[in-house]
Order: sequence, then C-alpha cells, then structure tokens
Amino acid sequence: MENQKVKELLAYIVGSLVRNPEAIAIEAVEDGEGITLQLRVAPEDMGKVIGRQGRIAKEIRALVKAYGLRDGQKITVDILD
Repeated sequence: MENQKVKELLAYIVGSLVRNPEAIAIEAVEDGEGITLQLRVAPEDMGKVIGRQGRIAKEIRALVKAYGLRDGQKITVDILD
C-alpha cells in the first residue's frame, strides 16, 4: 500500500473536523513493525481532533488501522502537539 493513500485518508478525516485544514501536517515514519503517521494540527484544533475523553482520536486510529490491515500493514497514528 502506498503511504500517500493512507495519508490522504487521514487528512480527509481530520480536515472535516478542524477549522484550519491548511495547518494539518502528516509525516509517515516507517519502522520494522509498520508505519506510524505523525499528525499535527493547529493548537486551537487539538481538542476537536482528540474529542471528549479521547473518543474521536480513538476512532480515527481505528479507521486508519483497519485501512492498513486490509493490505496487511500495521499503521498507527500519533497526534503530536
């Protein structure tokens, strides 16, 4: 699977949640176990991406993980500030 497709998926999901979609930055880091997508958003949008008790962040991670599993890859999402 191309990293670009999963990055586009993550950007689409997060872009629909935030007020400043142009501030979204996603970097893919590959290690021996899989791919980690490092997500950065504007500070004022951090709460929208994480959600109450981390529910939105958890669902974003679940969607991206499921997308990767269909091609046999382990993909995780780290939300950085």
